[in-house]
Amino acid sequence: MGLDKFCSPDNSDPFWDWNRTWHTENPDLTNCFQNTVLVWLPCLYLWICAPVYLISLRSHNRGYICMTHLNKAKTAVGFLLWIICWSDVFYSFWERSYGSTVPAPVLLISPTLLGLTMLLATLVIQYERMKGVQSSGVMLIYWLLALLCATVTFRTKILQALAEPSNVSVWRYTTFYIYYALLLVALFLSCLSDQPPLFSETVKDPNPCPEPGASFLSRITFWWITRMMVTGYKRPLEEKDLWSLNSEDCSQKVVPQLVRRWNAECQKVKRTEQKTLYSPKRAHHNDGKEDRAVEESEILIVKTPKKTKESSLFWALCLTFGPYFFISCLYKIIQDVLMFVGPEILRFLIHFVNDSSAPSWQGYFYTSLLFICTCVQSLILQRYFHVCFVSGMRLRTAIIGAVYRKALVISSAARRCSTVGEIVNLMSVDAQRFMDLITYINMIWSAPLQVVLALYFLWQNLGPSVLAGVAVMILMVPLNAVIAMKTKTYQVAQMKSKDNRIKLMNEMLNGIKVLKLYAWELAFKDKVSEIRESELKVLKKAAYLGAVSTFTWVCAPFLVALSTFSVYVLIDEHNVLDAQKAFVSLALFNILRFPLNMLPMVISSMVQASVSLKRLQVFLSHEELQEDSVDHTAPAGSPNSISIVEGVFSWSRAESPTLKRLNVCIPEGALVAVVGHVGSGKSSLLSALLGEMDKLEGTVAVKGSVAYVPQQAWIQNSTLKDNIIFGQERREAWYQRVVEACALQPDLEILPAGEETEIGEKGVNLSGGQKQRVSLARAVYCDRSIYLLDDPLSAVDAHVGKHIFDHVIGPQGLLKDKTRVLVTHGLSYLPQANLILVMLEGEITEVGSYQQLMATEGAFAEFVRTYAAEQTGNNDSMPKSGTKAMENGSVTTLAGSPGSHSVSKVSLTVKDNKELSKKAKNPEVGKLTEADKASTGRVKLSVFWAYMKAIGVLLSFISLFLFLAHHLLSMFSNYWLSLWTDDPVVNGTQPNRLMRLGVYGGLGLSQGVAVFCYSISVSIGGILASRYLHQSMLYQVLRSPMSFFERTPSGNLVNRFAKEMDTIDSLIPSIIKMFMGSMFNVLGSCVIILVATPLVAVIIPFLGLLYFFVQRFYVASSRQLKRLESVSRSPIYTHFNETLLGTSVIRAFGEQERFIHESDLRVDHNQKAYYPSIVANRWLAVRLEFVGNCIVSFAALFAVIARENLSPGIMGLSISYALQLTASLTWLVRMSSDVETNIVAVERVKEYCDTEKEAEWKHEPSGLPQGWPTTGCIEFRGFGLRYRDNLDLAIRNITITINGGEKVGIVGRTGAGKSSLTLGLFRIIEAAEGHILIDGLDIAKLGLHDLRSRVTIIPQDPVLFSGSLRMNLDPFDSYSDEEIWRALEFSHLKNFVSGLPDKLSHECSEGGENLSVGQRQLLCLARALLRKTKILVLDEATAAVDMETDNLIQSTIRSQFEDCTVITIAHRLNTIMDYTRVLVLDKGEMAEFDSPSNLIAQRGAFYKMAKDAGLV
Repeated sequence: MGLDKFCSPDNSDPFWDWNRTWHTENPDLTNCFQNTVLVWLPCLYLWICAPVYLISLRSHNRGYICMTHLNKAKTAVGFLLWIICWSDVFYSFWERSYGSTVPAPVLLISPTLLGLTMLLATLVIQYERMKGVQSSGVMLIYWLLALLCATVTFRTKILQALAEPSNVSVWRYTTFYIYYALLLVALFLSCLSDQPPLFSETVKDPNPCPEPGASFLSRITFWWITRMMVTGYKRPLEEKDLWSLNSEDCSQKVVPQLVRRWNAECQKVKRTEQKTLYSPKRAHHNDGKEDRAVEESEILIVKTPKKTKESSLFWALCLTFGPYFFISCLYKIIQDVLMFVGPEILRFLIHFVNDSSAPSWQGYFYTSLLFICTCVQSLILQRYFHVCFVSGMRLRTAIIGAVYRKALVISSAARRCSTVGEIVNLMSVDAQRFMDLITYINMIWSAPLQVVLALYFLWQNLGPSVLAGVAVMILMVPLNAVIAMKTKTYQVAQMKSKDNRIKLMNEMLNGIKVLKLYAWELAFKDKVSEIRESELKVLKKAAYLGAVSTFTWVCAPFLVALSTFSVYVLIDEHNVLDAQKAFVSLALFNILRFPLNMLPMVISSMVQASVSLKRLQVFLSHEELQEDSVDHTAPAGSPNSISIVEGVFSWSRAESPTLKRLNVCIPEGALVAVVGHVGSGKSSLLSALLGEMDKLEGTVAVKGSVAYVPQQAWIQNSTLKDNIIFGQERREAWYQRVVEACALQPDLEILPAGEETEIGEKGVNLSGGQKQRVSLARAVYCDRSIYLLDDPLSAVDAHVGKHIFDHVIGPQGLLKDKTRVLVTHGLSYLPQANLILVMLEGEITEVGSYQQLMATEGAFAEFVRTYAAEQTGNNDSMPKSGTKAMENGSVTTLAGSPGSHSVSKVSLTVKDNKELSKKAKNPEVGKLTEADKASTGRVKLSVFWAYMKAIGVLLSFISLFLFLAHHLLSMFSNYWLSLWTDDPVVNGTQPNRLMRLGVYGGLGLSQGVAVFCYSISVSIGGILASRYLHQSMLYQVLRSPMSFFERTPSGNLVNRFAKEMDTIDSLIPSIIKMFMGSMFNVLGSCVIILVATPLVAVIIPFLGLLYFFVQRFYVASSRQLKRLESVSRSPIYTHFNETLLGTSVIRAFGEQERFIHESDLRVDHNQKAYYPSIVANRWLAVRLEFVGNCIVSFAALFAVIARENLSPGIMGLSISYALQLTASLTWLVRMSSDVETNIVAVERVKEYCDTEKEAEWKHEPSGLPQGWPTTGCIEFRGFGLRYRDNLDLAIRNITITINGGEKVGIVGRTGAGKSSLTLGLFRIIEAAEGHILIDGLDIAKLGLHDLRSRVTIIPQDPVLFSGSLRMNLDPFDSYSDEEIWRALEFSHLKNFVSGLPDKLSHECSEGGENLSVGQRQLLCLARALLRKTKILVLDEATAAVDMETDNLIQSTIRSQFEDCTVITIAHRLNTIMDYTRVLVLDKGEMAEFDSPSNLIAQRGAFYKMAKDAGLV
């Protein structure tokens, strides 16, 4: 052979020699093999890796690292190694010239190659330094390989020197020993990590992630997270312990990549579409044809028959995340191949035990090989998972970012076809789906690969009888596929129910106050329960399917084994089933089990993800607002700041235009008033100017920047100051002026922490007027050139309105030089407007100044004359009321919706205001909402017990028993197999094989039955539990008092009903199943190993302790990280919710970038807790797999030691079980920590069962007289109440009697306690002292529903729920259609409703968005008319309607409720001037109580107010 010549000229040194290497007690490799293969192997590795590695380094630029001692040492060692190799080459030349013998060619070529490689290594080290690589894996593996190869030579050289000292070449031995020592040093140095590169991010970061700076060994074993784990073990982890994200995982890096790719996709599709469509006209129609009436969820699943190619989100995702994800595929291939090393080594081991002549070192060799292979496999598998999870994390970040960015530019038509709940679901559920899928997606190709490899080895082992097993597997596949498809349909149905349920919950929580005031909780509880029941029906079907699929996949490997063995034994009676055949096959079947189980799972989760992908794609493809609908580049010279020419606008292309034939020119600096009836398109006009509507024809030009004040103020959940400043820089003096002008100064004094007071979601702790003024202040502070004001004066009372008009909007106000478009109902401001636009049904009917319009005697003039009478005296009091208004500036707004400003009425009781400002405002006082708290420490056993009770204790124990039975049967069947393989062979056959086969089959079948039963019992138990938990939580939450809802952000509550319930529905039962399964697996394996090799008993307790310690150590941190992650998740959705509600404001102010940045920060903050938790999982897995690998190796080792007295059957059984153990152990810890982290859901659901509750809803038996209240006489006796226990009384010692049928008005300044009085009447807040009697009954003794259903209120904020109009008027279905139509007629809505296509079943959208505010207010009036109770309370009910409608409402109330007691909290004093009596409140006490005429005669507080309003 050529190699022998190459190694020694005289063939004395062969390349390979079996007798020297294998069949000997003292093995060694030949010199030739050592000089060639062992030298070339590391060189080959480096030359193959270096080019790829260097190319990848070119793109990786972290900045360079300065020369450090470490780097100098590495370079020096490489250089010395190079010199040593060359000295060997020169020595060979010298020998050639001067020596007696001619050296073999190998002695020249190998050192030359080695020298060149060392040079390459040194260059790579320097290049890495310049590219900022702190620790290199490529080099570490190279040095390790070189050292291992050299170690073999090292041993040989020592043995040779001892055996034949005469043949030693001193020079070569010396150089080799130096070379070996240097290799050791090089390996040690490459284990260390260099300092961070210059100019890197980490230098600036206060708490950088240690990963980039960790050494390679630390990275592959995930040692670098240990510091955090130790901290987490000592004390619960907190926010401040979390590291910042690596820059490549941050939103700023990840999201733009996806957005760029997706936009490119959309452009591609647009280009192809333009080729297919002839005319742009047709493109428009195309858009319109997608029928918006189709429900969102249907659009998502049913393919619309559109011929055009859709832009593929999938492809965009692939391009963005593919390259990084590709690395995981490489890891996966290596890992798959290594999986089959175990069974092969098992074969050799059994062979070794059978062959008593084999030298014993071979047994130890196999054992160590097994240990090394399993360890390498573990490390590679964990790397693979790490790459997958990080990809998943980036994917989620990118999707959330893309959805958020899209939500800011989506057109209003598209916005309407997906509700807030659905969009939030895209972010929470669908993004999560992708994240979960990406960890397993490689199984799509890896599972078939594993199956093919397993079958190949099985064929080698058992021959053609394997085909029987394959047939069984192939039969399983369609069964699993059918199950997966069915599961998908159930999934979709369940998602739909869940969407509906969350949507309804969301609205209930937003309108909870109305539910309480109307006593409608039970009606809505039943609606939710109905949806929930349909959801559970689907879940139950899915559970039966799940049981079938569990049955098939637990039994599949067993059936495969059974069929294969029986065919093998029955084909030919000389086929003997010996230990080697049986147990190697069994080990291979166990490997097969995993890909076969995974495939259906992966397929079903791909199916789920494809549903999600479709939903996301539909959302991301929605049409966006037309960028060019408003022209902002008006020429500088033009005098008009706003002009519309022939404008036609609609809310969506599909509908008829809302605004028609608009022609408007507004000169710069003008004040323009827009007036018109409710629903005449005033707000739409402003939306058109903002570019929120679809422009069908015409042009719109707006010159300069815009500020917008919407009709319903949009308030963020942050401090009052932040709400006003709204991301601008802080200018103190200007800020003070704005606050003064908007009459907010007095409110700041009232609020507990002044401007630092935190405002709850949607501004719950501000009254309506305060919200409106904060919204106005925000616009004024931003200082833009054009102001669009949508009725900002409606929610404030007359003199504050006047103050604001004078100081902000009017000719002398802060905005006097700006262009202002003011939508208003207040006639008194019209004379001061430069221009008035009168709107009617979407058209501008009259334009002109006040004088012109009055002169033309049109509809406007008539309208003004009718109502001006009520507002006489307004103008004459103008000059002198300038000072007056300021005194009253502090009167600010009338108190808002009942209870909504629980904070604002607090400190009024402090008599002296000076005292108040002295108490330096402490921001802590201003905290209102409670963030979701992360509970700490272990999950209490009581939680598990609560869950067991929810399932039913009996059912729990039955399930446990079935589990135990299944595992005992399984163990016994394998033990039976080992007895069978040890049967003696008589005449080449085993005599009682049929009996063995029969019992084996019987055991298998009974196993299957046990599996099926436990699967069903666990699933059904889970459904019972989740039904019980959801019902009790829903009931308890509805029973909570109003104060609870003010403190708890709705995001948290929705999170409980969505995320936590989802966990309890679908995750917990399956996790419990897996946990029990893996626990029994581990115990069973340990028992079998102990029976086979009792020596292991020495090791197992020690490893068990180690295992237990690692597990506890891990769970402490992991659980806390999981909690931190789930707590930081709610803010993402809360912020998103808030943004969706305020998109028009954000766009008008051009603040999109800031909000996007804020959202990114919140996502990063959430991923900051998620990233350590995935790394902690890997940390754990590496350590546990090490424990498992030790157990396998010890089982093998002791089997080798005791091979004399061990039957091959038992040994095969023991090791095949041990091989499974590693996987089971890891799985067990994963599952036990999953059980702990997910059972937290039960804990959080139970949490709301223990909060305070309101009084009983109904008393049994109810002691109410029939038809109570009959007269409607209300008597307050020394009544007082407070908002929270630690606060002063908000109202005190009120003693008055209101007779039946009286009409009483309540007036007073903000915070005087007007609304508090009504809250006390409805017992939203319980009395602190005194009593209220209605018709002589003390209301404190009644059930809340008895009371609230017999008193009616028309609240300040009109709240509607999505559903039919009918449902909104009468949720209990207790009135006939005629009665409802009559109520609508009296509330002046009959024409409107009968004009709708669906009449009473017209769908209201979320929050009644598709009705104007005025129409909603009228609907609330209709509700009151329907209930027609003896007592009616009006809380500023007519704030949002124009004068005309207001008059209609007042006259309706007078006619319809003339024999009822009416209590009105009044804004516009003219509405109560004809009431029987007026109650004036001041600082929570009664100031005056008499008829209006008497009060005016007394010239007290009421007189002053009337004078301000111009009524006297």
